[in-house]
Amino acid sequence: MTRRLLLSYLTLAALLLICLEIPLGFVYSRGERERVINAAKDEAESVSAYASLSIAEGRAAQDLPERAAHCAERIGGKVLIVDDSGALLASSHPLTAREEGSLASWPGIAAALRGTATEDVRTSTIGGVEYLAVATPVRHGAEEQGAVRITVPTRTVSERVHHVWLLLALGGLAALAAVAALGFVIACWTGRPIRELEHATKELAVGGTAVPVAITKGPPEVRSLAATFNRTAARLEHLLASQRAFAGEASHQLKTPLAALRLRLENLENDIALHARGSLTAALTETDRLARMVEGLLAMARLDESAAERERVDLGRVCGERHRAWTPLFERHGVWLALAGDYPGEVMALPGAVEQILDNLLSNALRVAPPGSTVSVDPRLHAPHERRFPHRAAAPGWVELHVMDEGPGMTEEQRRRAFDRFWRAPDAPKGGTGLGLALVQRLAHASGGEAVLRRAPRGGLDAVVRLPAVPGGPHPAAPAAPSGRPARRLQTTTPGQG
Repeated sequence: MTRRLLLSYLTLAALLLICLEIPLGFVYSRGERERVINAAKDEAESVSAYASLSIAEGRAAQDLPERAAHCAERIGGKVLIVDDSGALLASSHPLTAREEGSLASWPGIAAALRGTATEDVRTSTIGGVEYLAVATPVRHGAEEQGAVRITVPTRTVSERVHHVWLLLALGGLAALAAVAALGFVIACWTGRPIRELEHATKELAVGGTAVPVAITKGPPEVRSLAATFNRTAARLEHLLASQRAFAGEASHQLKTPLAALRLRLENLENDIALHARGSLTAALTETDRLARMVEGLLAMARLDESAAERERVDLGRVCGERHRAWTPLFERHGVWLALAGDYPGEVMALPGAVEQILDNLLSNALRVAPPGSTVSVDPRLHAPHERRFPHRAAAPGWVELHVMDEGPGMTEEQRRRAFDRFWRAPDAPKGGTGLGLALVQRLAHASGGEAVLRRAPRGGLDAVVRLPAVPGGPHPAAPAAPSGRPARRLQTTTPGQG
């Protein structure tokens, strides 16, 4: 903004200077030209009057050469005097025989012999005089007796005109420099509140606290904008704080009643009739679902409130831990849980984010995986030539975590909506809350990565989470293991294995 304001000030000042200085320069040049022409005419008329008297008295041969030489020396130019036939009477400078014989045909002298005074002026582009010659007839009464031609040097006039143009240019530059200095001060004064507004807007956009912007500086319009921004930022911060507080407090307050409700329902199991056991089981199932929804809301509320910095996370170690933790549950459901891939190195993520991402993805995969199928966890280093996220430019330094199942999968439209809160596929199994994938995406974004869903090679769903790798980690072509630990290859746990 400062550059634009300064440029506008300089443009206006330059246009104003051009409109003033160029006409002024040409007016001065025209005045100098008229002055030197009038002086040359006066000198020519003086020589013409002297020549008329000399010719009338018959002393032209004696007086005119001396007069011509004296006049030429005084004006620093050249003087020619001819009679009525064009024959040379006197000259201040030597002429060749050819020039002397053609004097009558010279344009200025020919017109003067016919009784017309002439002037021959040639000017330069900026108005300076480059050449000036004046011819005047010599008369005695009404009789034409000859002509006088004077050539005046123009170097002094041209230098004077050029000097004036130079002064005008230097004055214009000085004026522009002054305007630039003053305009820079004004632009900084005008733009400082705008820059403060921009900084405060960025802080608010990234989730920081809205810092009030001073409304005592800058033009009235900027002060009004700052006041409006302060009110808007304060209201937005209050709304966000209220939303987070409500989600967190509601989740906390609901956990205890739900636990008590489940306990009471379990205590009724021995006292309820057999035909009502199905309704009791359904009530317990809905209670568990509501408890999971409350846990998901609480996790999201904590994520919104968290301002934790990203840290280095050993993705291979976390995958191994979650693989061991989930294996017994997968065995009870008759599903194979496989851990595949080489050691992926470390990634940057929020504390605990990778564990929550894996838990939610494995829970969703177990819910849809048919008995006898396989769910695989496959961390991979992202090769630079791959384009797994078409809407982002592929770049090295990323690790992709794949969780693939062999369930019914989703359509393209369902995969696009799967990350919306509380959304569930029409044919999804009972027990889900619609918050797991939303939490996965929030955790991935907060860790500097992204989560997408794709169709798995065997028809199920491939949940892909991309996280930034720690700089200097292993390259895809040469996987390495930390601290002498061997790279982990495909591990598969089948039902019945310990």
